[in-house]
Amino acid sequence: MIEPDCPSVYDAFAASAARWSGRDMLNVLPETAGIYGIEAGAMRYGAALDEVARLADRLAEAGYGKGHRVMVLLENRPAFFLWFLALNRIGASIVPVNPDLRAAELAYMAGHAEPVLAVALPGRVEELRQAAKAAGVVMPVVAPGDALPAPRAGGALAGGEGVRAEAAMLYTSGTTGQPKGCVLPNEYFLMAGRWYAEAGGLCALSEDGERMITPLPIFHMNAMAYSLMAMIAVGGCLTALDRFHPRTWWQSVRESGATCLHYLGVMPSMLMGLPESGDERAHGVRFGFGAGVDPKLHGAFEARFGFPLVEAWAMTETGAGAVICANTLPRRVGESCLGQPGPELEIRIVDDAGQDTGGAPGELLVRHAGDDPKRGFFAEYYKNPEATDEAWAGGWFHTGDIVRQEADGAMFFVDRKKNVIRRSGENIAAVEVESVLMRHPRVRAAAVAAVPDAVRGDEVFACLVVDDPAPELAEEIVGWCLTQLAYYKAPGYVAFVEALPLTATQKIQRGELKAMAAQLVEDKATVDLRHMKKRNAA
Repeated sequence: MIEPDCPSVYDAFAASAARWSGRDMLNVLPETAGIYGIEAGAMRYGAALDEVARLADRLAEAGYGKGHRVMVLLENRPAFFLWFLALNRIGASIVPVNPDLRAAELAYMAGHAEPVLAVALPGRVEELRQAAKAAGVVMPVVAPGDALPAPRAGGALAGGEGVRAEAAMLYTSGTTGQPKGCVLPNEYFLMAGRWYAEAGGLCALSEDGERMITPLPIFHMNAMAYSLMAMIAVGGCLTALDRFHPRTWWQSVRESGATCLHYLGVMPSMLMGLPESGDERAHGVRFGFGAGVDPKLHGAFEARFGFPLVEAWAMTETGAGAVICANTLPRRVGESCLGQPGPELEIRIVDDAGQDTGGAPGELLVRHAGDDPKRGFFAEYYKNPEATDEAWAGGWFHTGDIVRQEADGAMFFVDRKKNVIRRSGENIAAVEVESVLMRHPRVRAAAVAAVPDAVRGDEVFACLVVDDPAPELAEEIVGWCLTQLAYYKAPGYVAFVEALPLTATQKIQRGELKAMAAQLVEDKATVDLRHMKKRNAA
């Protein structure tokens, strides 16, 4: 268990390593090892502690320490966690990099976060160097085994002390076009670990040697804050896959010895689409923890595979300061039920005027109960105090999610208020994609909306105004986008239109755009380019 007075992520890890030195901490399966070209097998807590100390000493000897930010691009490899812990030990902050990001996105991150160093896979070092150059930032880029250059003078930017010190800055999409940098203090991670370890009910964890498997990106808060910190809290072992492989998933679950797993809604849908086999229940999983399961498949999945899918709600910004989880009885399977708010959480459900809806669906506002309503939340949007203040207007965090609540307190997800496209668990800001599309020389105007996708939840639909439209041009534009954006952000559909729906002040009418996209997705003239959206497409 993470003690109440624990000051940092590293200290929580070190305490667990001292108690459970001989237990497995990080596990790599043969399939993942083969894909990454690394060694399969488990690293024990004691060995991890030694490696973290070695990395921390290297960093400190080179001059890195309190207040420095370091970008880290290491995919879903266990080395990522070791660098995170080593940086935390010396008081530095990690800026995780989604490996699917491309030139424009990497340059934005480098310029915005102003890191003093980047650690990247050898094949991505030069790309990050070019990003730093484009951003005008002095940021040396090294591979994990390279010698460390000294940090630039005046490079310490992150602030705070103890639990309030910055541990990480994660980027999340919003409605402003560019991703926002969420500053996450030590307290954020410590509370996430405690919350999970103490949640109980259907997702109860013991200190007897839990083993968790996740295919989710470890540069997101789910795996970084909840998966890692929960296992540290109870002395458990985390198996992180490179990504979700439906056809080998159950084999991976068995090989890992998993007692619990994490999922996103796309995963149950894919697994239910596979032919039934005799070994689907040959596992030791007690529960799955995640969000977004298709209500129509929820009960059928549990009946087929033999364990509950525990739905939960949280955001990068809220952490464990505001989390809702359907881990108690009675259950509401197949109803998009998020569970009931616990005593540590205060909520409001409001209409567009900010008034309580009286039972009707509305936007969810949250805050932590007690004297500190922001406890466990992100500290701020970096360099964006206006957005931070707007999110906390009136002393409540405005989630942008539409929910409803029944008389017994049970809460149900309805829709998203924000103009964010959510594809396979990734948030995509329409404005960000539009700004990239507008840089293409053939595009005169661009607007992007979400259309439903049976597997991925949403898909990116682009309405473009161009001269001389043709299917070949659509393919050219999307191919170009794949060099500028993560593959999942590029348009999956392109429709050439004569004009966009605009207001009198020339702003996109989002409601009309969404309706237009819903109609055009069935139009024979719309170009379906989803086949181009693959990792490493550029």
